[in-house]
Amino acid sequence: MQVFLGLDIGTTSTAGILIDAEGATLAMAERLSELVSRHANWAEEDPALWWSNCCGLVGDLLKAARLSADAIAAIGVTGMVPAVVLLDGQGKVLRASMQQNDARATREIEEMQARFDATRFFKRTGGSINQQVVAPKLRWLERHEPDVFGKIATVFGSYDYIAYRLTGVRSIEQNWALESGLMDFSSRQFAPELVAEAGIAPAVLPPIHASQAVIGAVTEEAAKATGLKAGTPVIAGCADHVVSAYVAGAARDGDLVLKFGGAGDILLSTAKPATDPRLFIDYHILPDHYFSNGCTAASGSLLNWIVRELAGGEIAKAKAANLSPHAYLDRLAAEVPAGSEGVVLLPYFLGEKTPLHDPHARGTIVGLGLHHRLAHVWRAALEGVIFGFRHHVDVFQEMGLAVNRVFACDGGAASDLWLQIAADVLNVTVTRIDQHPGSCLGAAYVAGHGVGAFKDLGRVSRYVAAGQVFRPDTARKAVYDRAYVNYREIYERLKTLYPKLEEQAA
Repeated sequence: MQVFLGLDIGTTSTAGILIDAEGATLAMAERLSELVSRHANWAEEDPALWWSNCCGLVGDLLKAARLSADAIAAIGVTGMVPAVVLLDGQGKVLRASMQQNDARATREIEEMQARFDATRFFKRTGGSINQQVVAPKLRWLERHEPDVFGKIATVFGSYDYIAYRLTGVRSIEQNWALESGLMDFSSRQFAPELVAEAGIAPAVLPPIHASQAVIGAVTEEAAKATGLKAGTPVIAGCADHVVSAYVAGAARDGDLVLKFGGAGDILLSTAKPATDPRLFIDYHILPDHYFSNGCTAASGSLLNWIVRELAGGEIAKAKAANLSPHAYLDRLAAEVPAGSEGVVLLPYFLGEKTPLHDPHARGTIVGLGLHHRLAHVWRAALEGVIFGFRHHVDVFQEMGLAVNRVFACDGGAASDLWLQIAADVLNVTVTRIDQHPGSCLGAAYVAGHGVGAFKDLGRVSRYVAAGQVFRPDTARKAVYDRAYVNYREIYERLKTLYPKLEEQAA
């Protein structure tokens, strides 16, 4: 029996899966990781913990599936894009990763915007100069951590790093390269003038590979650390939001996927590249397809913050009700009317990525009164993230792109309340994808495709199923239409204030 291993370097956990070639999931496991924000707009993680988690997960999965490592025919790794991992000349990690939603380099972003014409950058990359672009982050390191910057011998992403630990091969997957802002969209090669903007030598960037390309095999050293069999093929890997949307079934023009992870991703499948400076563009897993997409920097991570910092008094009640804190707060928030009785929350707790591209933006709660409770704040957070998704849908429509089928996936999609809010705010039918274990499934399937075990990329649908359908309610839609106008206006009124708050905190 051929088995395929998928590993997902997620924001809050590292997940793993084993699948066979017949449509069965044999085992799943996860180990916790941690997003660390030591200062405003900082978002970092420990690559050593990712690797330790992966080493432990292999044993967990093989034990659960009652298999030996000989059964694993190929390995795929997925993760956040474009996290920045730095190695020295000996292949050692120089510092904590700078995550894709890290927005500390506000000064460097503004300097790059002043140096580099926005129109020229857009034509070259398909995107804009924003908090996700890698060059300003590296320039920040040059300014604030020169000792680290001077030792950089490799720059790549989270799943590139794990693939490197497995194979000893330095490689960059094509969607990391594209979203880094260092790659020419037409040629699919790093552009010398963009690399120069980052202040690095071209040699520190490994070669670019398509997701399914086999880049190497598990080394003897990695086999000892993980329990894998030396010589097992490893593919270049996958961007987590792309492969998650692929698994959810986004295969046609107009298929929209809402990905409820630590960050909130929204991806629209297109048969032709559709670019806009307000959004990102990625290569689809399916050949000759693309994803026009965006990301709210804080989604599930915002809810986790509320649980950790504000919901202490409710955790014991949640345990007594045999519910997670999130599910318990959902139950309370379901009793609050749509629109949270006038409370509006802007979810910009890590600045905001698309479509605002504003690293100065801040999490904001407006409309609170003494009659409001934690349940109002929780519901307003759920609504605020969906308002952010609606902003993206507005942009898609302005681009002339149709939205047809809508799917929801990842951890936050387990919330009935959240998906009903999505249906009402967006005024669309939303289908939950059941048995969707996350991006690790896609990584495993793409690995199987990379070694020739799966000829048809569309047959990944065997591993998941369409679940509950959420339909919009006319009355709630009317409430949300008014609240959404307020949501957009609050940002417009405050956007010039946010940089002053940043100065105040310095």
